[in-house]
Amino acid sequence: MGTLATATPARDFSREQCVAGLRAALTILDKWQASSEQACRILRISRSTYTRARQQDPAWSVALDADQLQRISMVLNIHAALRLIFDNPDNVYGFPAMENHNAFFNGRTPLDIMAQGDMISLYETFRRIDALRGAQW
Repeated sequence: MGTLATATPARDFSREQCVAGLRAALTILDKWQASSEQACRILRISRSTYTRARQQDPAWSVALDADQLQRISMVLNIHAALRLIFDNPDNVYGFPAMENHNAFFNGRTPLDIMAQGDMISLYETFRRIDALRGAQW
């Protein structure tokens, strides 16, 4: 009888690191004019976690799973790509809330796509935005 291989767990982050990442992502989502419902769906967090993170209580901590950490990473990477593409802060923070008529978005905003809540929509939004920067890395 063979042994079963188990998936290697994602790097363990402390609860404090999870809070820092979550608060950074929520700050970006606020600047993108995401509603609380959109932010919760994009990051796959509960309304209570959203509210507690925004209260800035230094004693509060949270444990996040690998999917939630990946979503935070996507938001941070989308933000980084937008900062490379645009010099104007209005564009950096306004682009996700603007209607986009390219084939993938079909008149919807990047926020609308990301807020569908599935990882594929979040990743595909990142991929489309990242492609705009061309070979700027």
